[in-house]
Amino acid sequence: MYDLIVIGAGPGGYEAAAHAGQMGRKVLLVEAGSLGGACLNVGCIPAKVFLRSSRLYRECNEAGPFGVLVEGVRFDAPIVVERKNRIVAALSRGVEAKLKGSGVEVVSGHARLVGRHRVQVGEEQLEAENVLVATGSRPTVPPTPGIGAEHVLNSDRVFDLTEVPSSIAIIGGGYIGLELATYFREVGAEVAVFEMLPQIAANCDSDVSVRLLQALKRGGIDFHLSCRVLAVEEGALRYDDGSGTPKTHVAERILNATGRAPVVAGLGLEEVGVDFSSAGIRISEQGQTSVPGLWACGDVTGQHMLAHAATREGIVAVNSMFGIPDRIRYEAIPAVIYTHPEVAMTGRTEEELTRAGIPFRKATVPMGVAGRFLIENEGGNGFVKVLVGARGGEILGVHAVGDSSSEFIVAASALIETALTARQAAEVVFPHPTVSEALREAILKVR
Repeated sequence: MYDLIVIGAGPGGYEAAAHAGQMGRKVLLVEAGSLGGACLNVGCIPAKVFLRSSRLYRECNEAGPFGVLVEGVRFDAPIVVERKNRIVAALSRGVEAKLKGSGVEVVSGHARLVGRHRVQVGEEQLEAENVLVATGSRPTVPPTPGIGAEHVLNSDRVFDLTEVPSSIAIIGGGYIGLELATYFREVGAEVAVFEMLPQIAANCDSDVSVRLLQALKRGGIDFHLSCRVLAVEEGALRYDDGSGTPKTHVAERILNATGRAPVVAGLGLEEVGVDFSSAGIRISEQGQTSVPGLWACGDVTGQHMLAHAATREGIVAVNSMFGIPDRIRYEAIPAVIYTHPEVAMTGRTEEELTRAGIPFRKATVPMGVAGRFLIENEGGNGFVKVLVGARGGEILGVHAVGDSSSEFIVAASALIETALTARQAAEVVFPHPTVSEALREAILKVR
C-alpha cells in the first residue's frame, strides 16, 4: 500500500511526488512517456532553446548600433535541434535524480484507475491511500479538414524540424503560435498567423494584446484576425476572412498551434465517478476531485496550462491530502509569452476588473524609464501597467510588454500574493540599473 500514487511525470506530477517523498511518504510515480512531461520534452524548454538561438541570430544581424559588426552570420537548424536534445536530456537526468533522492519509486507504463484507491499498470493492480492525476495535455486537433494530416506540424513535432522553411502558416494566435511565429520570423522565414478571434493573445490585457500585435507586425509577421480556417492542404490552407469569399494562402510548411487539450481519456475517470469533461477534471482550491482520495493537478484540470501553476497545484494537493492547510492563489500566478518583445503578466486585467465591477486605478509607464532597458534594447519600446484597488490601493494586476519583463514579473506576483498596497510596495528597494525599475516607476505613479 502506497501513501500516494502519481499518474504523470510532468512538472506537476514529478514535483508533487518528490514533495511527498521528502515528507517521508511512500510514493509511486507512473509515467507512460518521458520524465518531465510535455513542458520538458516538447514544450517550454525546447521552445526556449529555439528562441534563444533565433534571438542570438537576430542580435548578430542587428548589432551595428551597438558597435559590433558581424559578417557572414549563418543559422544552422540541425545544431539547434542537437543542442535542444542535449539540454532536454540533461534536465531529464536532473528530474530522475530528484525523484531518486526523494525516495520516489518510478514505473513506466499506462496507468488506469480501477477504484478509489486502486491503479492498474499493465497487468498489475496497485493500492494507495491517495491518487494524484497529472496526465497533462496534448495538442488540440480542431475539426478542420486536413489539419491532422502528417504533413501538418503541431506544437510537439515542430521541435524536431531541422530545416528553416522559406514560409510557414501558423494556425492559432495564442502564446504557442506567437512564440513559434517569433522563432521562424527571426531565422528568416515568411510567417503568417491565422487567428479566429479579433485579437492575438486573447487572455492578455487588451492594451498588451494591441501593443504586441503592433510590435510583431513591425517585425514582419503577417496576421489574419477574425479568420476561420476552412481546410488544410499540403503547402496551402483555405480560409475565410469574413468577406464570405474563400481565400488560399500558400506556404511551404503549416503549423497547427490552436492550443492544448487535457488528457482525460483512458484513465478510468468515468468508472470511479470523477467529475470531469473534455475541458478537464474539476478540482477544489486544494486539488481535490469529486471523489475522496483522488486529486488532480496541472494541465489535466484545464485551469492554468502553465508548468509553474502545475507545480504549485501538485504541492498544494500533497500538503492538503496529508493534513497541511494550503491552497493555490490563481490571481497571483505569473505568465510570460516569450515573443520579441516579451510579454509578462500577473493578477487581473482591466477587462476582468470591469466585468467583476471592481473599481480600480491604473498607471502606465514606458519601459524606457529604466536606463537598463534603453541600454539593452536599441530602438525597443514597451510599457508596464499597474492596476490597484480604487479605495485601498491594493495591487490587483501588473502587465508588461518589453524584453526582460519575464525576469521581474515574479516580483509583481509576490506583491499580489502578500496583498501589498502600492504605497507599501513603493518602499521596496529596486536595484539600479535594472529593467525592473520600470515596475517601480509605475507603482510610484499609481500609489
